[in-house]
Amino acid sequence: QIQLVESGGGLVQAGASLRLSCVVHGFTISMMTMGWFRQAPGKEREFVGAIDWMSGKTSYGDSVRGRFTVSRDNPKNTVYLQMNSLKTEDTAVYICAATTKYWNDNGAQTIAWYDHWGQGTQVTVSS
Repeated sequence: QIQLVESGGGLVQAGASLRLSCVVHGFTISMMTMGWFRQAPGKEREFVGAIDWMSGKTSYGDSVRGRFTVSRDNPKNTVYLQMNSLKTEDTAVYICAATTKYWNDNGAQTIAWYDHWGQGTQVTVSS
């Protein structure tokens, strides 16, 4: 059974940085496309970023591009989301996702592309 466990969330001030981690249990991430999404109260789940298992190619949502970076550590079976210059509008539950599908530029940004999801970790950015 594949399990995704996020950690690293917390309460920070605007302008600060935070790094989230997602550990995958039950499968090797070296064969998975890994994604990050977020969901704020009353809003739809939003694509944040993703990384391709084969090429290392990354993709980002418009609202975070240039501030957030997705990376992976295959030996640790862990994917990271480095978040810099945080804004109050970044406040949300951040959720890790995974799929064994081959990379697709459009697919990697959609919820339906992913087969496995974590429970999420709360990030709160205060002004």
